[in-house]
Order: sequence, then structure tokens, then C-alpha cells
Amino acid sequence: MIKVLISHFLFLFFGNIYAESKNPNIIIFLVDDLGWMDIGCNGSDYYRTPNIDKLAAEGVRFTNAYAACAVCSPTRASIMTGKYPARLLLTNWLPAGRWDPNSKLSEGRFLRSLPPEEITLPEALRDIGYRTAHIGKWHLGGPPFSLPEHHGFDVNVGGNSHGAPGNHFYPYAGDWKIPTTGKRARWNTLKDGKKGEYLTDRLTDEAIQFVKQNKEGPFFLHLSHYAVHSPLQSKEKLIEKYKKIPKSKRQGNPVYAGMVESVDQSLGRITDLLKEESIDNDTMILFTSDNGGFAKATDNSPLRANKGAYYEGGIRVPLLVRWPNKIKAGKVINTPVISPDLYPTCISVAGSQLKSGQICDGVNMLPLMIGDEQIDRHSIFWHFPHYNGHPSSFPSSVIRKGDWKLIQSFDPAKVELFNLTDDISEKYDLANIRTNVRDELLVELNAWREEVGAEMMKINQRKQD
Repeated sequence: MIKVLISHFLFLFFGNIYAESKNPNIIIFLVDDLGWMDIGCNGSDYYRTPNIDKLAAEGVRFTNAYAACAVCSPTRASIMTGKYPARLLLTNWLPAGRWDPNSKLSEGRFLRSLPPEEITLPEALRDIGYRTAHIGKWHLGGPPFSLPEHHGFDVNVGGNSHGAPGNHFYPYAGDWKIPTTGKRARWNTLKDGKKGEYLTDRLTDEAIQFVKQNKEGPFFLHLSHYAVHSPLQSKEKLIEKYKKIPKSKRQGNPVYAGMVESVDQSLGRITDLLKEESIDNDTMILFTSDNGGFAKATDNSPLRANKGAYYEGGIRVPLLVRWPNKIKAGKVINTPVISPDLYPTCISVAGSQLKSGQICDGVNMLPLMIGDEQIDRHSIFWHFPHYNGHPSSFPSSVIRKGDWKLIQSFDPAKVELFNLTDDISEKYDLANIRTNVRDELLVELNAWREEVGAEMMKINQRKQD
């Protein structure tokens, strides 16, 4: 009860700080599969990201930001609802259904679309006068009732049930093999366009058009790029640029590097537009990714593992927030935060608050960004009761509390414990050394799973028989 009262106070206090001015515009700039180390301001000297780095310099940079899941759909659902995937019962990428009947454990049940009963971020913002647009990847369901327009978006461009584009170049009909299934992708991301048109550029064009049409505000733009997800396809000029870099100095595939640079250019076009239209100071931009970098595209070092895994390389992601003259420029925040936090933060920025009785696992990040306040949360959690084909991935639950991170694997059954301050690469398992910490975190993790109603795995009776 105390936590709820504090949360409502923060909503009211920080939401009313700027009540004398019009509600600010809000842009979530979401990149697909962008790794924590894939931008210059986080330490990469390979990828060229001047606009992203500038956003960090003009805003705040979170060093311990996490995706709510190591794969895409659950993280996206978490951003839309402010809830942990385990509470939503949407814990795997959609449509999934890739479970091996010969596995030791049967997977936990999960939903195949975002429930229409959820109060989404665009619905909450539209209720207080925001014009809302989703542009790009959706991957939270499809017709007849789970497209962006069914969940609070006035405008939907390119959002459908697919998790990857048919092609990054027009025509956008796919003719490539999906890595996880081996089947050929044959769908259109967008049905119109010009020959040679690049999807990242096209989605940016659509976003610019929306901003120009709604510059009087307030508006909420969810610019959710299909890049840098496979198929790896980039402009030839950019590919050649990165091919000139010696292999020994490359962090990733030159084609992928070109895709990252195109995303950076997209952000630059958006920020330039805000200044041209004199709405820069009235707009908050949140830049992040839905999970860690893909193993075949980039190197996540010094983080361990990659997309799909619950080591740091699979879940730690970039998070940059800029709101000129409102939050501290150039500030670096080390406090751990996670995808559900975007929801209450945006609601607070808009001067509003949660609905009566609404459950939200996220915490408002404004106190961290505006001053030196701490947030009312001690631990963050993950739950993935599934198998998937990504390297270093296994079904597990995770808790991070302060410097400590515990991973409880279901298959194989084991517990790992890491001190992330001393060991960001998760090389040294301390589970059998710091047993008091291990046991304390296991108790808290179990209590959290019970509280959110997490779906647990069970012995696969079919295999036993």
C-alpha cells in the first residue's frame, strides 16, 4: 500500500511540474535487436552513430537499462502496458509454438497477442488529448483485433503480426529463409513504395509526415524500426564503407553496421525536424532496443552472450532520454531500469497518472532524470519458461538486486550468481561461494513469481511415457 501511495505521489508531483505549459510531445524510438555496445556513446569505436551519441550528450544515458525479455514481443508488450511479461502471460515471441515435444520440460502457456483488455500507453495518452501513431514493427498480434489501431493508435503504418520485414528494400515482399524455421518469408511489410526504397528511410518519411501534421501537439509517436533485425540488408555505399575497415577491427558484420548507421540517420532526421518546427523543447525522446544484439550480426563484448540469452548480452540495452531544459543534459545514470518503466514515465511526463486500480510494474524514471532522487524499487525480474534456438539460451528466471544477479535455469537445473559491478562479463559464478546472497535472492525470486502468477514449466509427461 505504501509503495502505491508513493507511486501516485510521484505521478502527481512530477506530472504537475510542467502543468503550466502544454503537454509535451513524446517519441519512443525503438530499434529492433540493437545491442548495448552497438552505439558510440556506450563504447563502440566501430559503429558510426553521431546522432545517437548527440542525443546522449543532450539528455541522459542509462548504463544499466534492460529489456523486459531477451526476445522481442514480450518486451514490446511490456512497453505498451507497463507490466512484466510474466504478469501479462506474454513471455515468448509471437506466434512461436516452436516447442520440441522431446524436451525434458513442457513450456509454460503464453498468449499469442496483446490482450485488448490492457490499458495501453497510447490509449492512456489518447484519453488526455494526444494524437497517436505507430510506425514500423508491431509483432503483438494481428487481425481481427490485435493490430496497433485496436490498441490506441490513431495511425498505423507498417505494423502487423510479423516480427521481421519481408525485405528491407522495396518491394518489401520477402524471399529469404527465416533462421529459426528455415522457411521462406513471403510477406509485404508495406504494399507500396518506390523501386530501391529502403525501409528505414521510408518509415522515417512516414514519421516526419505525422509530426508535421500534428506539430501543434500533443502527439505520441512510436517509431519502431524493423532494423536492425534480419534479413541483414543495407545500402551498398554503407556496406562498402565498413568493408574497408580491417576485419581485426570490426565489431560486427559490415552489412549490419550499415543498418545501424541508417538508424542513426533516421534519428538525426527526426531531431532536425523537431528543431525546424520549433517543437524541440516541447518533445521528449526515449531511445532504446527490445533485446540484446543478434549473435550472427554483432559482438556484444564485454557483455556475455546475445539475443535470446539471459546473460547481460541478451537483455542489457541502450536507453537514452532527451527532453531539453527539463532533464539534465549529459547525465549518466547507473541505476538499473527496465522496459516497463517507460510506461509510467511517459504518463507522468504527460501530466497524467495511472487509472484507479491499474497494475503497473514499471517505475517512473523522472526523479532520476530531473534530479538525484532514487526510485522506489530494489529488484528487477525476468521469467522465460521456454526453449529457443538462440546460442546460450535456456529456460530460466532471473533477478537483479543491486550489484547482484541470479539466474535460475530450469533445464539444465542450476543456479548462477554474479556480481555485475566486479564482473560485467559474468565469468565468475559465485553461487556456491556467496550462498547467503544466493538463498536470499532465490526466496525473493520465488515470491515475485507467485505474486505475478508466473507460468511455470513442468516435467514433460509425453517424454516420460
